[in-house]
Amino acid sequence: MLEYKTALDLILSTAQPLSAEKVELQKSLKRVLAEDIFHDMDMPPFNKSAMDGFACRREDLHNELEIIETIYAGKLPEKKLQKNQGYKIMTGAVVPEGADVVFKKEDAELIGINKVICRNPGTRNNICYRGEDIRTGEKILGKGTLIAPKHLPALAGAGITHPMVLRRPLVTVFATGTELVEPGEKPLSFQIRNSNSAQLIGQISELNIQAGYGGIISDEESLLAEKLSGALNFSDVVMLTGGVSVGDFDLIPEILAKLDYEILVTATAIKPGKPMVFARKGEKYCLGLSGNPVSSFVQFELYAKPFLYALMGYNFQPEILKLPLGTALKWRKQDRLNFIPVNITSEMEVLPVEFHGSAHINALSNATHLMEIHKGVEKIEKGELVNVRPI
Repeated sequence: MLEYKTALDLILSTAQPLSAEKVELQKSLKRVLAEDIFHDMDMPPFNKSAMDGFACRREDLHNELEIIETIYAGKLPEKKLQKNQGYKIMTGAVVPEGADVVFKKEDAELIGINKVICRNPGTRNNICYRGEDIRTGEKILGKGTLIAPKHLPALAGAGITHPMVLRRPLVTVFATGTELVEPGEKPLSFQIRNSNSAQLIGQISELNIQAGYGGIISDEESLLAEKLSGALNFSDVVMLTGGVSVGDFDLIPEILAKLDYEILVTATAIKPGKPMVFARKGEKYCLGLSGNPVSSFVQFELYAKPFLYALMGYNFQPEILKLPLGTALKWRKQDRLNFIPVNITSEMEVLPVEFHGSAHINALSNATHLMEIHKGVEKIEKGELVNVRPI
């Protein structure tokens, strides 16, 4: 049984980033850049007015100014600036050569036709200077960036219409267990609905990866071997739930061994989610998660999510908040790193939700975060800081 961090490091160490491909900018959200991005021009590309007002020479600010031209965004100045002259200028317009200050419209007093005087000669320059934001050749985004909406204007501004990104892994999802039926079926007295696959596919979809669903596989060795072997031939990753513990019908580790997969993880020291299999054969991977829905959810968040991101070239780091516990907790001594579903109150305190264990999937739907309880801890007092991560 491997400690959480040990198992995670081992899993991530096997991840070989996938090949690169170009995609349309509008379709690049949540994809990972495969190369550094450099800007191809200065930004701003010219001295630009920061506001609506009047442009002139600072040495003429105390004088009456003759307005010789109106300059708006997208128009080049036509007239050359002389002493005691100025321009009416709009936000974003080119500041003409010779002008070194723009005073805002509110500081101007019109004193005649095309005549103006500045009533605030101590004004700031109010000019956005060429290249003050970005210089030609400057790196604006690095390889390994997970593209978010805030990155799209930066890419567009650099003229990148088809960014080079890492390919998304091909993932196939199975549920194993003779007792399972699909959600649309009415279970018999000895059956349960397959809730794990919808959950797992949903978690994968949040990473902008489309997972294929292979269905339910009953606990028959030959059938399991056939389905797994077939899926692993065309998928980068196969994820399944169930069949990974130590029961008589937990056949997945044995089948993977017969398929010549190297089994690197068989159990991890977390609760819920101790039984888990991670196996590799070249650049093909299999993640066998627990059949209990809360366990498989937690295992995905802790292990599968960072692993899938790693295949796409992204170093995923979970958001960990350190907040005070809103009520005292006490339990039996923990022999593993424990995760329980919690909410955060408006006072930024952590409160556990009712939770009956690894099969209590509805507890997750009523929670917003998972709270860590470290190994060996028997109680936490109200007000103590605890680590929580969003779910």
